[in-house]
Amino acid sequence: MQQHSGQHLVTAVADAMYGFKTMSWNLGETESFIELNTSNITQDQIDNIERVVNEKIRDAVPMYPTLYDSIDDPKLKEARTRGLPDDHVGPVRVVTIEGMENNMCCGTHVSNLSHLQAVKLLVCEKGKGKCYLIFLVGDRVLNYAQKCYNNNKALTERLKTGPDNFAELIDKLQKTSKSTQKNAVTLLRDLAVLEAEKFKQKKSPDNHLLCLHRKEGDVEFMNILVNEVNDQTVTLFLTVGDEKTTGMFMFAADEATITKFGPKIAELLEGKGFSRYGRYQGKANKMANRSKVENILRGHFIG
Repeated sequence: MQQHSGQHLVTAVADAMYGFKTMSWNLGETESFIELNTSNITQDQIDNIERVVNEKIRDAVPMYPTLYDSIDDPKLKEARTRGLPDDHVGPVRVVTIEGMENNMCCGTHVSNLSHLQAVKLLVCEKGKGKCYLIFLVGDRVLNYAQKCYNNNKALTERLKTGPDNFAELIDKLQKTSKSTQKNAVTLLRDLAVLEAEKFKQKKSPDNHLLCLHRKEGDVEFMNILVNEVNDQTVTLFLTVGDEKTTGMFMFAADEATITKFGPKIAELLEGKGFSRYGRYQGKANKMANRSKVENILRGHFIG
């Protein structure tokens, strides 16, 4: 009732002040909107509509229904009856906001605008030749204010600053995060090169297998490692991600070895893989079985 009556009021004020016509409306579970026949609406206009709407609420303007016996009643000419069929027979119900509008409607409404408490226009989302004015009425305004307060309180505790500084601090944190991520990627690449170099230095003539897991790694890390080893006689089984749950794997070897072991590796890791450019790689859903794969490969290549 509050939301629907509020929709009547916002529609009437938008039309009276700027000639914006309401083409449709929606009363959602948490917020509502009216579709206006314009895409050119300014923030000043939105603020003015909101100001007048709340003035009418404070003025406690009466709102009431009137039932007319027939569509032929001359007083209906003063009401908005868009959508009423030409062949309609019977009574017509019109809802009036005193001194503001008369609108055909069969819904339930408040008897006085003061019962709406307050209206908050949140934002206008633009569409093609139209816009959606999103608003809250009554209890929803209070709920929204409480939610905003709770969010501000939680952020204040975490960011150690007040709401006025949130945007500036978050910008700084995002820039720092991007810089840190960039440095981490660079270090991860360097680490891949070092791991490859370490293997080549310690590699014995009878060891042609490298098994390695790096929790913080990614597909690029594995690719770099394979490229840096750059030895067709070496088989590499590499994994990245969580040691027990999900991650990524890469198996690099000659085509015959990939054909023999690739699908089996994917099966043990409960994942899916594909072969490309001498590498069989994919997602693993059970990284805890990584040791089983290593045992099979060591048994085959090392004995």
